[in-house]
Order: sequence, then structure tokens, then C-alpha cells
Amino acid sequence: MQNNPANFEITLRPNTSWLQLEMKGIWHYRDLLSLLVWRDFVAKYKQTILGPLWFIVQPLMNTLVFTVIFAGVAKIPTDGLPPVLFYLCGQLGWNYFAQNFNSNSATLVNNAGLFSKVYFPRLVVPLAGLVSNLLTFVIQAATFFAVFLYYKFILHNVSFQLDWRVIFLPLLVLQSAALSLGLGLFMSALTAKYRDLVHLSPLLIQIWMYATPVIIPLSKFPEQWRWVVAINPMTSIVESFRLMLLGTGTVEPLYVVCSVIFTVVILVVGLLLFGKVEKTFVDTV
Repeated sequence: MQNNPANFEITLRPNTSWLQLEMKGIWHYRDLLSLLVWRDFVAKYKQTILGPLWFIVQPLMNTLVFTVIFAGVAKIPTDGLPPVLFYLCGQLGWNYFAQNFNSNSATLVNNAGLFSKVYFPRLVVPLAGLVSNLLTFVIQAATFFAVFLYYKFILHNVSFQLDWRVIFLPLLVLQSAALSLGLGLFMSALTAKYRDLVHLSPLLIQIWMYATPVIIPLSKFPEQWRWVVAINPMTSIVESFRLMLLGTGTVEPLYVVCSVIFTVVILVVGLLLFGKVEKTFVDTV
């Protein structure tokens, strides 16, 4: 056989565009994405006695504490809902966002060793965190519905019911994912330069929870100050979870629109900043 020289030329150029998100590359590396999803899900509670049961135990323990302290001692109203269901539903809307933020807020720093050795689209890692935490969300949602059915059919409590708008719940989960991804990428880009933010992120998310109607319903805030709480994009999401799953929640169209706009802006800014920083951060680690 006669070997003929190939009549083509390959030119490699660095990509400096902020708008290049490597979506095709993410699809090409979908096998890596699935492996990272499984790794993240298993690694959380590997070599623990309860294993994945911690996904159930943690929100139940938090609910118990909230019920005793805030509903029992502080006598904070729960919009006429059973306190256990009120706090479980609030956490269901909040935990997926918080878990995604915690997973992705230091993506570049935590994976610097991997990123410096092999190429793949860097967005694969935070996206894997979103999908892994979605599995956790499904387990916690199943726990919520188990308690929901217990109150509904065993205790015959009729103070709550599913709202017809529950059909939009996947869109609400998608918004939570988009908001947490944007904020996580934004924080990750900053953390690559300012390492103090690694320690600030857990504190920030804890304070944010108390600024969100997870414990105190939005309806109990003075009406003239309610808009201040509603500026928080997670307020509309948490209240919408309660409205859809329990039939009670303070959800205003204006609050929803503002929350969606904030989500889109934060996601775009996070993607752009992450795309800019991830090209050069390995040189400064």
C-alpha cells in the first residue's frame, strides 16, 4: 500500500471568548458526566453506617428542631399547616438550592489537580453536582410525600392539599438549579483568586436560609416590608413549593417575575465569569 501525505492542516488556537460555553464538548463528555454524578452521589456518605439514609435523616432532624424551637417554644405560626409538613416542605424547596451552591462554590479550587492534568469542559463538574443533588432531592421528596400521606390518610388532617399548580413543580426545580448554578459558578470564579471565600460560603448560605421563608412564612411579615424579603429570589421558590404541595403560600405574580429575572441574570453572569476565569486559573493555583 502506498502512503500518501494527508492534505489537511490542524491549527490550535487558544479560546479567549467569554461566550464560549463548550456545549458540544459537554455532550461529547456525557460519559464523564455520568461517572462524576455517580462519584458525587456515592462519595458523600461512603463508609458511613446509615449511607443514603442520611438524605432522609438530616431533613427530619432539622424539622424536629424547627418544630420544637420555632413552633413549640417561639410559637411562630405556620400558615395553619402542620408544623412538620410546613418545615419539611420549606426545606424541600431550600435544600436543593443550598446543596448545589455548596457543591459548586469552590469547583475550581477543589478540582485544580484534575483540571491541571487533563482537558475536558470544566462545566461538566458543576453540572454533575446538579444532577447528583437532584437524586438527593428525589429521595427527600419521597420522604415528604410519605409524611404527607401519613397526615392525610392516617391522621385525617384536611388543612392542606395538593394545588393544581403542582404540574409546574419541575419548572420550579429547574429554576432552583439555574439559580444555584449561576451563584455557585460566580462564587467559584471569585474563590479561585480570593481563597477566604471558601470559608465564607457556608456562613453565607446559612444566613441566607434565615432570610428566606423556610421557618417564618412570608405572610407573617409586615405587608409594607414584605417586598424586602421578596427581593430574595429564593423567597418565591420556597413559597411556591408550599403553594403547590400544601395549597398554602404567599405567591405574587410580581415576586415570581422578579425571581425569574434575577435567576436569568445571575446564571448568565455566573457562566460568563466562570468561562473567563477557568481558562487561566490553573496558572495561579
